[in-house]
Amino acid sequence: MARVAVLHNTLDFNGGADAVCLHVCEALQAVHDVTLFTISTTPLAALNRLFGTSTDVTVETLPGSGPLAGLLSRIDDRWGPQLAFRSVVLDRWFRRHADAFDLAVSTANEFALPIPSVQYVHFPQFNGHVPGPDGVHDDGVAGRVWTRMAGLADRRLPEDAALLANSSYTADHLAARYGRAARVLHPPVDPIPGEPWSERERGVVTVGRIAPDNRTLDAIDVVDRVRDRGHDIHLHLVGSAPDAYRSYVERVEAAVDRRAYVTLEVAVPRERLETLLGRHRYGVNPKRGEHFGMALAEYVAAGMVPFAHDSGGQRDVVDGAADRLYGTVEEAADLLAGAVETDARPRLPPDRFAVDRFHERVRAVVATQLDEAAEAG
Repeated sequence: MARVAVLHNTLDFNGGADAVCLHVCEALQAVHDVTLFTISTTPLAALNRLFGTSTDVTVETLPGSGPLAGLLSRIDDRWGPQLAFRSVVLDRWFRRHADAFDLAVSTANEFALPIPSVQYVHFPQFNGHVPGPDGVHDDGVAGRVWTRMAGLADRRLPEDAALLANSSYTADHLAARYGRAARVLHPPVDPIPGEPWSERERGVVTVGRIAPDNRTLDAIDVVDRVRDRGHDIHLHLVGSAPDAYRSYVERVEAAVDRRAYVTLEVAVPRERLETLLGRHRYGVNPKRGEHFGMALAEYVAAGMVPFAHDSGGQRDVVDGAADRLYGTVEEAADLLAGAVETDARPRLPPDRFAVDRFHERVRAVVATQLDEAAEAG
């Protein structure tokens, strides 16, 4: 049994990256002594309920983490999530404890860690000024400052780091920034029980944080357009409503209030989410440039017909199917209306991203890194 540190900058956004963190901890806790380092206020119990996990590990939070996390949540609504800053703080803090561990596992992207590591990259968080497959993702002067403070201005990741990417899209960006190949390990999503197709409602479910980058309002627009074509469909918006995005949440709430066929549910139990997915036919993921698309993968897992913007890692999730990927809201309405009219059925297997396979891969990669570290002395 090795001493393994899991690093995750914040669990307070309740998104797909946080689900990966909980699953990594769950995969490792039975075979290793695991400690989670994070700057968060959200308790594991709440995340276990949200993600359907059973994570039970030691959690170390930065002294003063509560006030710091609260301050960051208040400014996030105006200045963004500041994930690179959080990661730099986490890195500096963890270095004081690194000697107590045999291996570090980052579930919050790339780090210049002082001990052997496994680094799961949702999307590279530093060196954003380096051109990638779809252009530059530059965070400006602040981004370059955080890159320097993270010790990655030379664009070199530690040689003793095993790199995992959540999609081929992310792997391509990681290679562009650091010249390193990463193995693709899609995030875990188990099959979700559902009703027979004939008994499912002709409705849409959109899952995810109510946030500008998730383009929640686009989902409403798509359904509006399909209804304008004479199809009596409805929409369920399901997700968290973090304080960091409170002004956008208010806009979404106002739009929902004006439509009897749109329902907004926040902070729902896992059972309720799975019930909604299993009872409906269609899932729409309106976010653009999604690094993977956990919600989209859940539509697949629930036996729904999934639709997503034709960008980012969503292409992996739907296996590149042209009739499931769109470029504009109008195109999304065309695809959804066409699916309703032709009674299109799901084509991908619900166990495409099974949790057991993810856990096995994580344990295997960690075991290999530990063996290599032992051989290196």
